[in-house]
Amino acid sequence: MSFHPWMGWALAAGLYAIFRLWYDNWRGPLRPHEIEAFMARAEALWPEGLNDMGVIRRFLEKDDGREFIMCNLIRIRTDPAIDPVSGKTRSGTDLMKHYFSVFAPTLIAGGGVPLLTCRKVSAYVDPLNVPPDPGWSLVGLMRYRSRRDMMVLSTNAAFLRAHEYKMVALTHAMAFPAQPVSSLVAGPRTAVAMILTLAAALTHLAWLTL
Repeated sequence: MSFHPWMGWALAAGLYAIFRLWYDNWRGPLRPHEIEAFMARAEALWPEGLNDMGVIRRFLEKDDGREFIMCNLIRIRTDPAIDPVSGKTRSGTDLMKHYFSVFAPTLIAGGGVPLLTCRKVSAYVDPLNVPPDPGWSLVGLMRYRSRRDMMVLSTNAAFLRAHEYKMVALTHAMAFPAQPVSSLVAGPRTAVAMILTLAAALTHLAWLTL
């Protein structure tokens, strides 16, 4: 079968449909029985005091089925730390890299994306009624497909084992979920659509010049 230029457009459309099937939440908000199951699993698996379970429950009960972004502030320890598995001395940065090597694939498998990581270059500017800066190292924005996917990830046994590395690597951490209100930055939906459209257009042009 000979190649027709419109086949490139069809392929691009098919790939974009597959991307949206992975990237978007098609299951809707959490149902009550799912919330109870996740809460029971979290209480059984999470270290005591890791999270305020009341906050987690309220966050799940208010699920609107939409994506959200977890905003993370972390301070990586500068003194040597002990690897929780090998017992060897390692830097906090090395331990965080190990944690992220497990976290990122698990996040992506559930439709999440590490959107942005920024290194802090100054202490607070124009602060108002906030505690003193503990010396934050990084700001990270992680996109989650849904609250369901967050709970699937955070109760994953492999993730929990890697989470020990994060707890050792950091001296301070703070995270809170947020939803976009406005943005001038093209998100993955737009970016992937533009890339596939460009690829299909270039393929079409190349065929016409043959």
